[in-house]
Parts: sequence; structure tokens; C-alpha cells
Amino acid sequence: MLLTVSDLRALRDRMRQFSADRQWHSYHDPKSVLLALVGEVGELAELFQWLPADAARELAKDEPLRTRAGEELSDVLLYLILLADVLDIDLATAANAKLTASALKYPAGTGPGPT
Repeated sequence: MLLTVSDLRALRDRMRQFSADRQWHSYHDPKSVLLALVGEVGELAELFQWLPADAARELAKDEPLRTRAGEELSDVLLYLILLADVLDIDLATAANAKLTASALKYPAGTGPGPT
């Protein structure tokens, strides 16, 4: 299943409500949210840190790694959505613009490279 713009907006709205229900807005400055995001990326990285690179994909298909990776990926996604909201950035628009720019910078068939 692909994540759509409306899915991102729905997640953003759920995050807003979740935070409002707990009165957490005062903690959601850009620096604090970014540090929380980095922490979650670290937790995700920790799951794969000592796995053999050539076996990581296969190992992630099995439990408990599959569930743990899904949980940490979800945390990363939610904090990323929250950070975009705090910064008032339309994440879907920004991501599409980045992909368009990358397609121009790295035309198909030019070999591997960063996005």
C-alpha cells in the first residue's frame, strides 16, 4: 500500500490531536522534535547495526526483527511528519519537488548516485 498525501495529512491531524490531548505542544519546538527524530533513527539503526549487510534484508523478514523495525520506522515517520508540521512544511509537496529536482540532476541511466 502506498502512502498518499491524504494519508500524510491524516497522520499529521492524528499527531496534532494526540499532542493536544496530552498538552504536549509546548515541547514541540523544532530542535526538540528533531532530536527526538534523530533518537528514533538511532533506535532503528541499532536493530541492524551488527547484522551482516548481505543478510539484513532476509533477516528483517522474520520476527521479532520485522515487528521491531516496523515500530521504529513508524516512530521515524511520525516524528518526521511532526517536524514538518512544526516547521509548516508540506511534506508531500517538498518530497515531490525533491524527486523532480533529483530526476533532472540524475537522469535515468546515468548510474548510481544520491537523491
